[in-house]
Amino acid sequence: MGACVATFAWGQTYPSVDWQIATATLAAPEHERAASTVLGYKSDGSFGTLREGSNDLICIADDPARKGFSVACYHESLEPFMARGRALRLEGKSADEIFQIREVEAKSGALEMPDRALLYVLTGQVNADTKEVENSHLRYVFYIPFATAESTGLPLGPTGPGGPWIMNPGTHRAHIMITPPKNK
Repeated sequence: MGACVATFAWGQTYPSVDWQIATATLAAPEHERAASTVLGYKSDGSFGTLREGSNDLICIADDPARKGFSVACYHESLEPFMARGRALRLEGKSADEIFQIREVEAKSGALEMPDRALLYVLTGQVNADTKEVENSHLRYVFYIPFATAESTGLPLGPTGPGGPWIMNPGTHRAHIMITPPKNK
């Protein structure tokens, strides 16, 4: 999985489209990888569709401007929420501002939110020589907007290794976190 890169005048490098597709889809269940849509970084540095898919999964390539390696895949019903977050980040909004704006928009109906949707997040390190992703770790984020600890019976924090818990309860961003223990 070699990563041919392009370097631009401002010093940012972008891995090849093939490498971005191959690594972004690592977060997806294996049987869904080949048919998923992949969003990532084009040769001019813009963010957009690298591959159109034929299933209901959207995968996001690693952002080379951020430290570490992280890719994600999610059900297409989460795309309005994800796209709005990307647009607000481009406007220079902070994480808190993005949260508040999307909360207001979701409550008003201006931002379409699914009843429930699953997000897979895979993190790891890229071997500088082989360009392979190593020490990967997959966690699951199950969005259930406006759910609470009371409505789900879930605790507000992990109660043990890999145990599910609810994060951001009562908000548009309420979700169940499931983080399996890392292999040692």
